[in-house]
Amino acid sequence: MADRHITALMRQIATRDAIELVHPFAELETFAALVYIAECYGFRYESVRLVGKHRIMHIQLVRDPGPWARRRAEANTAAFPDPGPGRPVPGMYLGSLTPVPEAQADVDVLTALIRHDALGAAANRKQMLAIGWGAAVLFLLMAPLTGAYAVLLPLAVLMPLFMLGALRVNTSRRAKLARRLTAAGCTPVRDAAGRERYVRPVPQGF
Repeated sequence: MADRHITALMRQIATRDAIELVHPFAELETFAALVYIAECYGFRYESVRLVGKHRIMHIQLVRDPGPWARRRAEANTAAFPDPGPGRPVPGMYLGSLTPVPEAQADVDVLTALIRHDALGAAANRKQMLAIGWGAAVLFLLMAPLTGAYAVLLPLAVLMPLFMLGALRVNTSRRAKLARRLTAAGCTPVRDAAGRERYVRPVPQGF
């Protein structure tokens, strides 16, 4: 599986200026490892989208025009001239997406960043409250039609409460991740949609 992920990633790195990672069953740590590799070749993490009914995670990266990113890409191209399955790639043990100790801290920050952004994408307050209150109204309308008051009336109360609880849990988790990102030197910013994002410091040594 790691070889397939690396093959697909290296193909995108070689042919595109924008990369999208879509692996429905991958763990966040796997995504973070792939992002780390892509950033070693001149890309930078951009954002997370949750797509479709099942909210499948799509991770976007773009080619970074900054001079430090170009120097980093040149250094890694020289050090790893033929990356791919069964061959070394930056920051990972051979044949895996397990970070070597030198890369672990960066991958951990990327994991926290992706999780923070994914939770932000999932926490559309207006949408979730609309679903909760819409379901409550639907249950209230169905109750006199079906006579199932004992089932539908409690559901009409519980659905908005469930959505509010989910939003509260989401906020708490994002706050915890925000503290970790801040401790790692990341800076909070607001994107065009007004959502809180975090920007990592420029890597040193390039």
